[in-house]
Amino acid sequence: MAATGAGEGKETAAVAGGGGGGSLHSKTLLKSEPLYQYVLESTVFPREPDCLRELRLATANHPMAVMAASPDQVQLFGLLIELISAKNAIEVGVFTGYSLLATALALPDDGKIVAIDVSRESYDEVGAPVIDKAGVAHKVDFRVGLAMPVLDELVAEEGNKGRFDFAFVDADKVNFLGYHERLLQLVRVGGLIAYDNTLWGGSVAAPPAAADEAVPSGRDRSLAALAREFNAAIAADRRVKPCQLAIADGVMLCRRVA
Repeated sequence: MAATGAGEGKETAAVAGGGGGGSLHSKTLLKSEPLYQYVLESTVFPREPDCLRELRLATANHPMAVMAASPDQVQLFGLLIELISAKNAIEVGVFTGYSLLATALALPDDGKIVAIDVSRESYDEVGAPVIDKAGVAHKVDFRVGLAMPVLDELVAEEGNKGRFDFAFVDADKVNFLGYHERLLQLVRVGGLIAYDNTLWGGSVAAPPAAADEAVPSGRDRSLAALAREFNAAIAADRRVKPCQLAIADGVMLCRRVA
């Protein structure tokens, strides 16, 4: 059932997107907050399940709320999962489990999502009670550890190659290409892989000669460079058909074709 609280329209875009924080890093690349608010209020919130709204608002109160996916982003993922009739999914980087819940809701009752994170703390404290109440906890296979070795374990497990239909990566950017190589073994031909933060607040477009002025934060410059390197590698990878989406903080969507 969609959430229809009387105060729905009064939620700010910052709260809707999981809070603010970070210099260039925001949860929408739209220059107009009223326009983003319109997107949320006209299309996202009216169809948002109550449990997803509950977890979104709980996540917004977390000190690291900026790490969460945006509402329009998870709505898109849910639609894509249903369009490809996905049954098995992988999520690298879980945090409170907000996007994990959206994926679990879109999967069939016998579907499974392998959730990978170095810690369960935020998930157990914030997301797990909501996910349990939503009746989809049985779909979640949570694996604690560094993503690279966990993905290697998945690849080594019998029957996993080509078993998965959808993957979402929202983790350390320095390892995106390593994750990509492993996910191409796990996700079937025709399946989808989505990578988060691939436009890094728009800083990827900063002219190199004026990067220090356009992107004052050294951390943002480093992450923008990683994003540019990753985007170029994906564009050249003939094993996937890529689409760079200017949604949230940039999403590189890949369909495996070989």
